[in-house]
Amino acid sequence: MRSTTDVRNNILSSINGLTLTELLTRHPDLARRTVQRVIAKLIDDREIIAVGEGRARRYFRTASRPDAGVPALVSDGFPAFIPLSADSLDIIAYIDQPPEARNPVGYQREFLDAYQPNATWYLSESLRRQLRTMGRTAEAAAPAGTYSRAILNRLLIDLSWASSHLEGNTYSRLDTRELIEHGKAARGKPAIETQMILNHKTAIELLVENIDNAGFNRYTLMNLHSALAENLLPNPADEGRIRQHAVDIAKSVYRPLSTPQQIEDTLDLLLDKAGQIRDPFEQSFFMMVHLPYLQPFADINKRTSRLASNLPLFRANLCPLTFLDVPEQAYSRATLGVYEMTRVELLRDLYVWAYERSTQEYLAIKQNLVEPDPLRLAWRDLIKSTIRAIVLHPEREPLACIAHTVSEQVPRHEQPDVQALIVEELRRLHEGVLARYGLRPSDYAAWKSVHKH
Repeated sequence: MRSTTDVRNNILSSINGLTLTELLTRHPDLARRTVQRVIAKLIDDREIIAVGEGRARRYFRTASRPDAGVPALVSDGFPAFIPLSADSLDIIAYIDQPPEARNPVGYQREFLDAYQPNATWYLSESLRRQLRTMGRTAEAAAPAGTYSRAILNRLLIDLSWASSHLEGNTYSRLDTRELIEHGKAARGKPAIETQMILNHKTAIELLVENIDNAGFNRYTLMNLHSALAENLLPNPADEGRIRQHAVDIAKSVYRPLSTPQQIEDTLDLLLDKAGQIRDPFEQSFFMMVHLPYLQPFADINKRTSRLASNLPLFRANLCPLTFLDVPEQAYSRATLGVYEMTRVELLRDLYVWAYERSTQEYLAIKQNLVEPDPLRLAWRDLIKSTIRAIVLHPEREPLACIAHTVSEQVPRHEQPDVQALIVEELRRLHEGVLARYGLRPSDYAAWKSVHKH
């Protein structure tokens, strides 16, 4: 009895896990079958998990066990507070091997072909129910996009910062807020990092402002990529276009498709299947899996997938997935599991944890949301078109243009308030909000050169 207890303790205290051979070496007094029975019981009791196959199969302490003084199993980049299934640990064990020990693999079209919308599920029914409970908002029955518009200011900061952070961007959350709210670039930061943050802001606004028309189609996806890629690619012609050349994935043995026509055809199938999925979380996760796996663009595929994965959540008035506090190494490993193994379990576990983390943040600030100004909401299109027309025609006198437009299109009793709103919007105009009006930095610069005061 003492020896079988020692087998249990040996496994629970081993950070790197133990194989059956190693256990037999430590306990020569025990028969192989006895040790196997101990292992089987520990697995049934969920005290340990098995990772790997054959002689390489190792037994680890379950990460969630609260035994004091015994370190939880932690892979580099996967802290113990992110719950992982046995399948996920199996993926990590493979991905954490040196690249030369992993099998080179190309794009597996059958991975996509096998997925049947609303019949195949990457997220189980219980998981989808759990996610919906976590992400439900009071605006569930409101028109699509109501919640994302209500939290837009906070969403722009959080999602722009967290998604950029996953790409190695060193802007802090406070830096990001200053840039987005006041147009102030952080001192000492490379221009590429400032551009990345502003591109995220533009892309998020594109989705939220066009929620009624945005969908999983070529138009939305290409324009989303174009917004994220502006001024960041070596060849500007690659912005919003299917890549025309082969690409390699850093630190991976995965080789994506290289023929443009194959990429085109596969992307059409991917978007068609995504559009058929009825559950917003399954649809969201499907895009996180398959868009980076296909690598349809020369670069910025993962960023595009992270924003695209939010589109179904915006439409359903659910809390967004902001990727707050997601470790870059964890995200990278989970994505490699899809690339090299066509396995989704690790990315799924990370997705669920990341969504719970996001919802905690947003439900905590829910009571602090400011109700939108009804007048600004009612005249939002007029405000935007007027600001755009003023900037694109710098030769015109701004206040005269505003007065003329308001007198022609706004009822007399509302004219003073609407005119004041437009003047205020023009006064606060800066580079960080130009996309809202369909303007480019060059348009703004030209206007500013004429209206310096």
